Amino acid sequence: MSDATSMAEDFASGRSDPVQALEQALEKASQAPAVFISLTAERARREAEASAARWRAGQPLSMFDGVPLAWKDLFDVAGSITTAGAAYRRNASAALLDAPIVGLLCRAGMVSVGKTNLSELAYSGLGLNPHFGTPHNPHGTDQARIPGGSSSGSAVAVAAAIVPIAMGTDTAGSIRIPSAFNGLVGYRSSSRRYSRDGVFPLAHTLDSLGPLTRSVRDALAIDDLLHGRSQTHSARSLKGQRFVLAQQDVEPAVRNNLLRAVEQLKAQGALIEERECPTFQATLDLIKHHGWLGAFEAFALHEALLDSPDAEQLDPRVRRRLEAARSLPASQLIHLTEARRRLQHHLVEDLDGAILITPTVAHVAPALAPLEADDDLFVSTNLATLRLTMPGSLLDMPGVNLPSGRDAQGLPTGLLLSAPTGEDARLLRAALSVETVLNV
Repeated sequence: MSDATSMAEDFASGRSDPVQALEQALEKASQAPAVFISLTAERARREAEASAARWRAGQPLSMFDGVPLAWKDLFDVAGSITTAGAAYRRNASAALLDAPIVGLLCRAGMVSVGKTNLSELAYSGLGLNPHFGTPHNPHGTDQARIPGGSSSGSAVAVAAAIVPIAMGTDTAGSIRIPSAFNGLVGYRSSSRRYSRDGVFPLAHTLDSLGPLTRSVRDALAIDDLLHGRSQTHSARSLKGQRFVLAQQDVEPAVRNNLLRAVEQLKAQGALIEERECPTFQATLDLIKHHGWLGAFEAFALHEALLDSPDAEQLDPRVRRRLEAARSLPASQLIHLTEARRRLQHHLVEDLDGAILITPTVAHVAPALAPLEADDDLFVSTNLATLRLTMPGSLLDMPGVNLPSGRDAQGLPTGLLLSAPTGEDARLLRAALSVETVLNV
C-alpha cells in the first residue's frame, strides 16, 4: 500500500474513490486475525459515500477526505464500546460521542474503519492480549513474531496494508515500539499537543497520542488537520542541521543500520555529534534505580478495579504489574516528579537546539510463542523492549520512529528522533528531511 497522501491523490485524479478504498480495507480487515476488536462498517460506508460525492463535486473537506483510518480501542467512537483491550469491558456501554480527536478527523472527511487491538489497558510494550488474541507481525515469516505494544493492532493494520493510517497512544513507547517492529513511521506527540478527552487513560502525566503511518508527510498532514491547518510540506536541506547521536547497547543489526543511516545524513551535510547525552543517560539511570512514574499513576487509576471482582478477569501479567505499585512509598513518587522537572530543564541545555538520535528498540521483534509460555521471559523482554523509549516519555519528548533497515531475517529496525517537550513542529520537519535521505 502507498501512503495516505498518494491515496488521496488517486481520489483527486479519479483513479480510485473512497468507497472502493473502504471496501478493500474492510475485506482485508476481515481476513486479519486479532488486528481489530470491532469494525464500524456501517458508519464507514456512510462516510465513504459522502466523501466520494464531495470528490466528484470537486469539494473535498481536506486533503485526506475519504482516507480510511483505524483507532486504537482506547479512543471513544460513537456507537462503539471502548474495550481498552480488557475482557471486563466487553459489555460496557457504547460511547455516546466521538472523542474530540476522532471528531476532528471525521470533520476532515476521514473514514473510521474500526477499533484496533492492544495490550490490555495499554500496559505492555509487547502487544500480547489473551482476551482478543495477539496480532502477528507481518514481517515474521520464519515464525510468529510479536507486533509490539501497546498499539499492536494499529501497527499491524498499517503494516499489513489494511489502512494507511492508524491512531495510537504512547505512555512508555506504545507508538514508537510497534512502529519500529513493523517498519513504520510512528509519531509520539508532546502529551498536551492534542486533546486526550474521550481517550481511555493509563498515566495522566505521560499519556500522549499520535499516528502510525507509512510516511512522515502523512504524520505531518494529520498534525495539520488536528490543528486546523492546511499546508504543503517539503523536505529541507540537512546541511547544517544538528543532531546528537547517543549510541546504546543494542543488537548488531540495530546498531549497523543506525550507523549506516547516520553516514547517509552526514553525506548530506548534517552535523552529527556522536556523544553521550547526559540527560538521556541520567533519565535511564533514574528509571532503573527509582522506578517508573507511570506505575504510580496506573495503579492510582485502576486501584478500584484491582479491589473489585472484575480484577479476576484481567490478564494475570497486567494485574501483577499493576499490583506491584501498591506498596511503593510516596517519597519515591515525589522524587521521580521532582527529578523529571529538573531533567526536562537540563535537556534543553544539553541538546542546545540539536535533535537527539537513538535506537528506538535495542532488538528486532521477538518470537511470540516463547513469550506466551514463559512469564519470566515476558517480564524481562518487556523491560528490555521499553528501555530506550521510556526516557523520552518521562521527559515528554516528542519522538518520531523512522525505519532504519532490516536484519538478516528481514525484520525491521528503527531509529528514533526526539526533541524537548513542545518542539513537535521542528521535530516533524527534521524527520521529513531525514526520511527523504534514508529513502534514497
